[in-house]
Formats: sequence, C-alpha cells, structure tokens
Amino acid sequence: MDAYLLIESGGPLAGVSGDRFVGDAHRLARQGGDIALLLTQDGVLGALPDAFPRLGGYLRGGGALWVDAFSLRQRGVAEADMVPEARLVDMDEVAERLLRPGLRAVWH
Repeated sequence: MDAYLLIESGGPLAGVSGDRFVGDAHRLARQGGDIALLLTQDGVLGALPDAFPRLGGYLRGGGALWVDAFSLRQRGVAEADMVPEARLVDMDEVAERLLRPGLRAVWH
C-alpha cells in the first residue's frame, strides 16, 4: 500500500490552490493508500469548518487530517474550533512518519 504525507502550508489564505491540493489528497485516499494531510503554518486555518470545500470528501474517503499544534497555537486558533476529525500533532510524530520506508512526502 502506498503511504503519503501531504503537507499544506498556505491554507485557504493562499487561494484555491490549497483546496486543489486537498482534492489531490482525496484522490489518493480513494485509491486506498495510507494518506495523512498535515496542515502547518497558515495551512492550519484549513482545519476550520468550511475552509476547504474538498476537505469533507477527503475525510469521508479515509484520509487522516493532522494539524501542527505549534502552528495552531501561533495563530491563536482553539482546538475546539477545528473540524472534529482533525488531530493535533507535534513535529516528533511528523518526523517519525517521514522516516518510514517507502513514504512519499509532498509539500505544497
């Protein structure tokens, strides 16, 4: 099974390209891979309800949503404001995933 870590750092503030990236993640999730979408930097704003129109489909398709805890705190966003499927992660967990054999990482 293919494994991916897709990293979104621009979020909804970067325009439609962030939502298109979520769409790419959704296509990978539908193919049955082990997909995690990490929102970091301004990307964490994508974890707010309705920020990325394609996020619901991605989550229903089996993708995992990771949100960088440090970036979230830096932007003053409360964990309770995020979509319920979002999971806060620290960089040690991200690094562990990046070091897995065969993992493909894509940064947007």
